[in-house]
Amino acid sequence: MTTVVTGAGLIGTAFAQHAIARGETVVFVDPEPRTEFLRMKLGDTGYTQVRKDVRDLPALLECIKTNRAATVVHTAGLIGPRVNASLSAAFDINLGGTRNVAEAVRLYGVRRLVHISTFGVYDRRREANAAIGEDFPRGQGRGYGNYKAAKELILEAYAAAHNFELIMLRPANVFGLGHFWSGSSGGQKLQSLVEAGFEGKTARVPAAEAVANEYIYAKDIGRAVDLAATVAMPKQTIFNIGNGVVTPFDELVATVRALCPKLSCEIEGTPAPQPKALAPLDISAAKRHLVWQPQFTLKAAFADYLAEIRAARTQAKS
Repeated sequence: MTTVVTGAGLIGTAFAQHAIARGETVVFVDPEPRTEFLRMKLGDTGYTQVRKDVRDLPALLECIKTNRAATVVHTAGLIGPRVNASLSAAFDINLGGTRNVAEAVRLYGVRRLVHISTFGVYDRRREANAAIGEDFPRGQGRGYGNYKAAKELILEAYAAAHNFELIMLRPANVFGLGHFWSGSSGGQKLQSLVEAGFEGKTARVPAAEAVANEYIYAKDIGRAVDLAATVAMPKQTIFNIGNGVVTPFDELVATVRALCPKLSCEIEGTPAPQPKALAPLDISAAKRHLVWQPQFTLKAAFADYLAEIRAARTQAKS
């Protein structure tokens, strides 16, 4: 069995660790797959790389046909500030690329498409009186969230018209040892904290990022993607993937400092206005239909993160 994964980043490699362990072959489609990063995460076997872009429909078609892929996991796209920096380029990559993925799945009869969306699709301008479920209104008014909502709508239309299986995951802020080329400012923030703690240096965090948020460790989202790719098709097909807790920034820093006492943190820039209280994600549907729940507490996740950094630094020296 072969799964094609668009994007060779944090989530794609976290999923691939599970797929390869099951004896499956993973094919990454990414214009800059960063061979050393893949080797650090996955070793040297069980996967191949196709240096192509999701905007290249013929390349996607050839990849799926040649590898006889039964499953596609779609993670590719620009994230967060990189979307607003160029809405036109992000439109082509995020929306045009998603259309191409859907077309390739349709044309070659792929059984299941797993799409990685985001909790950023939710319209946080609306009041939430309880944890946010998957039926909460979409569309937040900014580029990233609106484009992600549009991607979901595109894929829902394709799946309904062409009868392929579609499962969509909406993760909270994903963190773990990564390269963050696509633009995850939240993931980069946490990497800065953990690396500074590891090195006994000062982390410099933009003021806009020093806010409360909900987080999910890469290894937990990787397991969720693997379940979404392999579970018998559930009645519900959209799932929040988070830890169900909104963590203040100061608590985040304190958790890292408990593991790395020499960590110091400086906030750069003018403090941003504090947003209204952020409601956590309701993850009960994922627990019920995917039999998934996070296994890592924040403290355990940061401890594992530090171990990965230590192993990566040792590997780089050898």
